[in-house]
Amino acid sequence: MAPYESDDNTNEDLRTGRRKAARYVVPVAVLGVAAATIGLVPAFAGSGDPDLPDITAQQLIEKIAASDVQQLSGTVKISTDLGLPNLGGLESSLGGMGGGGDDSGSSADPSSKLLELASGTHTLRVASDGEDKQKLSLLDKAAEYSVIHNGDEVWAYDSASNEAYHMKDSSGAAEKGTKGKADDVPATPKELADEALKAADDTTSVTVDGTAQVAGRDAYKLLIKPKASGSTVGAISIAVDSKTGLPLKFTLTPASGGAAVIDAGFTKVDFSKPAASTFDFSPPKGTKVTEGDEAKAEGPADRAQPKGGEDLGEEFQGLNVIGEGWSSIAQFDTGGEGMPSESSGAGDAGRFLDSLGDQVTGKFGSGTVFSTRLVNALITDDGKVYAGAVTKDALVKAANAAK
Repeated sequence: MAPYESDDNTNEDLRTGRRKAARYVVPVAVLGVAAATIGLVPAFAGSGDPDLPDITAQQLIEKIAASDVQQLSGTVKISTDLGLPNLGGLESSLGGMGGGGDDSGSSADPSSKLLELASGTHTLRVASDGEDKQKLSLLDKAAEYSVIHNGDEVWAYDSASNEAYHMKDSSGAAEKGTKGKADDVPATPKELADEALKAADDTTSVTVDGTAQVAGRDAYKLLIKPKASGSTVGAISIAVDSKTGLPLKFTLTPASGGAAVIDAGFTKVDFSKPAASTFDFSPPKGTKVTEGDEAKAEGPADRAQPKGGEDLGEEFQGLNVIGEGWSSIAQFDTGGEGMPSESSGAGDAGRFLDSLGDQVTGKFGSGTVFSTRLVNALITDDGKVYAGAVTKDALVKAANAAK
């Protein structure tokens, strides 16, 4: 058996393989990674791990790309620990500054409901039967929240509030911005893996890190790490099903160490065809139903966007990207005067915001760094913002260099 291609592969061989893989799910940019960047190191099983044929990182990435799993059902456990502060007192601290405005939209609207996945530990049930039938259910004690796509019908149902949200999956709905709301938040290992692989360029080390067993399936482990310092990302591990190429588990650990920032993986998975009834839905009697085109025009997700539908780059006076790869920093000018603070006379609201960030100074003047375990943002007193999955020192350095 020839376990993997030798290091002497021609560039034409690699280009041919990448052109074939580009027809599938993984972005073309991922498959354009040079062979020198991808570690051509075969996987070796450790003690107790499944003994699988050797494979290179290039071959494993192409295996993910060629994966065409159409039918599955299973249970996914996802844990997220961004190290966000407890914002339970935000509304009372901000008083009448709009921290708790009334929202008449449906509690079943996917655009806000699935954001719950951004913190804590959650259990999801997923099912798929081709492109036209999917179901995702978020389980929470005695309640359940589900998004069901069946043909041109999309339903979201919140059993806790007995509310449903209904929309049509069609080109017209897409133009109105209703299509795909349920897909805005990556929730499965595959979706998270696709996002991570988009960042794989010549600033990235990609190797095979042995084997594992996930949800009773034998898997290879793909290890992705930034080459340079300055990023808050330590490493990303993706467990890839050895037979289907489907990512079964995704783990992102921070450069600072400690628990994973994101850990999402199947605990059960079945690749047989789900029962047709899985994708059937009719609102229970007494359910409050909100139609997509009747929903409040300015829901939580919409309020975060610039008024008038302008692009963020236009609204914030020129969005720039400083650096490349994992250490890149987004920089833009709000045109304002930075964050309110106690020293600027903002009172309790300013005191609360001061407590969330670290005050810094430099050639740029002064500002506040707001930190999580993954993404940090510096807002200077003259209204400029620097943000990225980089350290506080990297943000300060970028702000100094911009002067």
